[in-house]
Amino acid sequence: MAEEEQRVFNARYELHRRIARGGMADVFLARDALLDRPVAVKVLFPEFATDPTFVQRFRREAQAAANLSHPNIVSVYDWGEEGGTYFIVMEYIEGRSLAQIIKDEGRLHPDRAADITADAAAALGFAHRNGVVHRDVKPGNVIISPSGQVNVADFGIARAVSNQENLTQAGTVMGTATYFSPEQARGESVDPRSDVYSLGVVLYEMLTGGPPFTGDSPVAVAYKHVQETPQPPRSRNRDIPPELEAVVLKAMAKDTADRYASAEDLRADLRRFREGSQVTAAVAAPLAAAGTATRAIGVTPAADVGATRAIPVAEETRTIRRDEDLYHDEPPRRQNTTFIVVLVVLLAILAALLFWLASNLGLGGDTAEVEVPPLEGLTEVQARAALEEADLAVGTVTTEENPGALPGVVLRSDPPPGEMVEEGTAVDLVVNAAPELVVVPEIERLSELDARGRLEARGLVPQFQREESSEVDEGDVISSQPAAGEEVPAGSTVVVQVSSGPPLVVVPSVVGSPQDVALNVLIDAGFRPQVRQEAANQAAGTVIRTEPGAGTQAPEDSTVTVIVSTGPATTTTTTTTTTTTTPPATITIPRPTTSSSSTSTTNSN
Repeated sequence: MAEEEQRVFNARYELHRRIARGGMADVFLARDALLDRPVAVKVLFPEFATDPTFVQRFRREAQAAANLSHPNIVSVYDWGEEGGTYFIVMEYIEGRSLAQIIKDEGRLHPDRAADITADAAAALGFAHRNGVVHRDVKPGNVIISPSGQVNVADFGIARAVSNQENLTQAGTVMGTATYFSPEQARGESVDPRSDVYSLGVVLYEMLTGGPPFTGDSPVAVAYKHVQETPQPPRSRNRDIPPELEAVVLKAMAKDTADRYASAEDLRADLRRFREGSQVTAAVAAPLAAAGTATRAIGVTPAADVGATRAIPVAEETRTIRRDEDLYHDEPPRRQNTTFIVVLVVLLAILAALLFWLASNLGLGGDTAEVEVPPLEGLTEVQARAALEEADLAVGTVTTEENPGALPGVVLRSDPPPGEMVEEGTAVDLVVNAAPELVVVPEIERLSELDARGRLEARGLVPQFQREESSEVDEGDVISSQPAAGEEVPAGSTVVVQVSSGPPLVVVPSVVGSPQDVALNVLIDAGFRPQVRQEAANQAAGTVIRTEPGAGTQAPEDSTVTVIVSTGPATTTTTTTTTTTTTPPATITIPRPTTSSSSTSTTNSN
């Protein structure tokens, strides 16, 4: 570990000690040597770097997370790769994760839980407005500072690591699957309402001390999110106000249409609860008077599962039987025992005989047959779970390319869905293969024609967009999305920004202005003025006109010629000769950004 703690990434981030370990990364306290400040460096496990699809998603999602700036979001400062290991540099926050707080303190006070959830919802709402869905909201990703500041971390990481990997990655998925939304568990696409569900599960755990669903495997937990109704929070903790319970259940609605439409809506209802106002979530009716009376005399209602188990019914039954045994003599009890033994032996022989008849006559086949469930569109992990649930086995799994379906989903099964087969039958699966990945080539500063050729040679489809640029020549490529070096599926569309030249600027009117005023106006407008002098009836030093004229659109940083009057022409008449002196002159005035400070003057005399 000492060797690991001394690692330095990018010759800048000095790792000191590990402060957390998750299912897919270690988090280290480190020092940013360049800015001399503490940072948290999340170092992803090396196995993720071997997946090209992950690398592509990691770059895109880390960049999106770095663009989020909010008081309740842990800032992402930097990210990169070194020695085959990917890392993210984040703001270091003193404090404890919400998971550690729940572990140390158990249930939280309803007001405190509502406040933490409201702050987390504010962070999620900001991210959603900026197009980022968290996808892995859980207590471990909520950090509480000593002052009570709530900070949400790990935006974008769950998208970089696919849900399918989360379900199968040993040791990582229980925390994730525990907070899955139903649509995540089904392998469907998610939107901000999925984060609302997960945050509702976090609020449930804060109020009750435990998550709504547990199981022996991540798949089992995920299926409970899809199929089972959570136990109402107040059945676990009677101190929870009914209004807050209503908020939890609305946030955890199975159907996205029944949930809060956004994290902001959830936050607004939590604020109404804290202010004592009516919440928008439907509040369940209070318990009947009879139930209340039952609690008053110390008998726990049936809904309280834990207390019901504590009632010693079995013990009372055994006690009664022992008391009754005192009234029987030993001989009758032995006779009863002999009769029971003989009866059991006869029943066993009869059962064996019936089983032999059923096996030889083909009877009872219906009870041993099950229907193959629909598997198309499920991930391989989900299909395996569905077959296990139907008492069927998984046969051979082969891959086949189908561009019209998502990678990794089941295309068909053999036997097909709906067919009746015996229990334990192996069902073969055909899974959609991942598409071939290609690297986006470097096309910046190339002409549109050359860029098209390079992209099409890689099997990519270019889509050109025009964009003004003062730095890139007209017709040349400014940038591409995805950027050069990223790996994308063959046949993907690459959006290419092509320069349409510098932006056009309207030439301002400076006619009649003094020369120095006109030059300043043109420079401020983005032009490079050039002065030419002509004789005119206007006063000397007055602008006569401009070329191009006022109101004309011209490229930014282009030259505008300013014609300045030298006054009326001087004419001398004699008996023999007429001499006219008109000394035209052209003066170029450089813009402040040019390196030359000299003024060029051309005199025709």
